[in-house]
Amino acid sequence: MTVALRPLGRVGRLPLASVVGATLIVLWTAVALSWPHLVPYDPDVQRPQDRFQGPSGEHLLGTDQFGRDVFSRMLAGARPVLEVAPAATALAVLAGTVIGLLAGGVGGWLDEVMMRIVDALVVFPAVIAAVLFAALLGRSTGVLVLVVAAALTTLVTRSVRAATLAEREKPYVEAALLRGEPLWSLLGREILPNVRRTVYVETTSRLGDAVFAAATLSFLGLGRPPGSPEWGAAVADNRVWLGNAPWTVLAPALAIVSLVVGVALVADTSRRAAGGET
Repeated sequence: MTVALRPLGRVGRLPLASVVGATLIVLWTAVALSWPHLVPYDPDVQRPQDRFQGPSGEHLLGTDQFGRDVFSRMLAGARPVLEVAPAATALAVLAGTVIGLLAGGVGGWLDEVMMRIVDALVVFPAVIAAVLFAALLGRSTGVLVLVVAAALTTLVTRSVRAATLAEREKPYVEAALLRGEPLWSLLGREILPNVRRTVYVETTSRLGDAVFAAATLSFLGLGRPPGSPEWGAAVADNRVWLGNAPWTVLAPALAIVSLVVGVALVADTSRRAAGGET
């Protein structure tokens, strides 16, 4: 059944906000996959004679303190973020859905134990976890994925558990129990299809959180090595030049904002659709 929405504008039957958001996501994904063919300059080559040049026809977004082309570095910085965020989101949604289904569907002591562990993870700062993981395993994309996924899993778990608890009270679950369906069948074949909208909403919502978290950890120096064009690292490296060369900070910062906003627009539309708003 098609859910009719009333956004501010439309393209066909799709809300304009959703189209804009999806366009931003597709744009940055395409950039992340093909940036070596798009950049006008090598993003890592230093040209001291060209340092701190303002935006111009030669350098669209100017150059940084080492004479590197900011536009090229902004394009190259998309890949590290999009290597972390989708993988962390997928891992978090998978783990959170399984844990939420088990906790809400089984209940009792298992629910208590699982949710106490989730509560403990919620209060444990993700930044400290990132530092510990980096100290033990080194700085890498895999470490960032694990840290971001662990932080997001708690949010997904709570949402899926709440949806599962609501479904467990419905007649079809009672009927399945009376038929003697095994636990795996009850959760996977009966309840999961009916909480899929919650899972979808959590996927789109947590993707934006993952993008922001990955950029934040990169800004704190927990991502790739210094000098990386990664957006968060680029903001951190150039923030001291905000007064005299603002383009060096604004370019990667606006890239982060545009991707987060794009995901948020799609997530907002999915939340309203899942809620049955007409």
